[in-house]
Amino acid sequence: MSAEIFDDIAAFKAVLPPMRALAGLDFGDKTIGVAISDRLLTVSSPTDTIRRKKFGVDAESLLKLLNAREVGGIVLGLPRNMDGSEGPRCQKTRAFARNLAQLTELPITFWDERLSSVAAERAMLEADMSRSKRAEKIDQVAAGVILQGALDRLRNL
Repeated sequence: MSAEIFDDIAAFKAVLPPMRALAGLDFGDKTIGVAISDRLLTVSSPTDTIRRKKFGVDAESLLKLLNAREVGGIVLGLPRNMDGSEGPRCQKTRAFARNLAQLTELPITFWDERLSSVAAERAMLEADMSRSKRAEKIDQVAAGVILQGALDRLRNL
């Protein structure tokens, strides 16, 4: 079992099963924020935050959640530098994708996540969310921003 990893979102779209949700992931050092789309691939909803332990445990928790939600593909936020280059965080994210691809057949693509946390923070401030609630939800809301960007692009392909 091994998933395909796509750098090109159009190629990713071509292999997606019909009427299956997508998952957006905000992969960080301490947590993995998770958002899930609707089956029509129009709206992203922040869903969960997985506290990272070690890869096997993290992957098992994530895949269990994705299977329960009948997800058909994964959009992984790629934390590029502001100049568009890829640094150590991108390398960690790509390594996570390669390792995850060994455990699932779900296709995986990347989405430029520059400023997704800023957008997530702004949205939560506008919703008048308390500081402790924002800290608890930031990763899943950032995943929602990542996934919504990818959904909007997929709709225009």
